[in-house]
Amino acid sequence: MATNLSIDTDLLEEALVVGGLNTKKDTVNLALLEFVQRRKQQEIIELFGHLPCDKDYDYKKGRK
Repeated sequence: MATNLSIDTDLLEEALVVGGLNTKKDTVNLALLEFVQRRKQQEIIELFGHLPCDKDYDYKKGRK
C-alpha cells in the first residue's frame, strides 16, 4: 500500500543510523513494529495486580 507521509527528515536519518538499516522503508516498518510491541507490552503490564490469584497454586511443585 503506497502512502504519502510528511516525516521529519532529520529524525528519519537518525533512525536509519541508529537502526543500522539500509532503507527508509525498512526503518519506518521497524519503528512501527517496535511501537506496536511496546504498546502491547504496556497493556500487559497494566494488568499486574488486577487479575485474581489462585491461592491453591503451588509454584514450587513445577521446579523439579
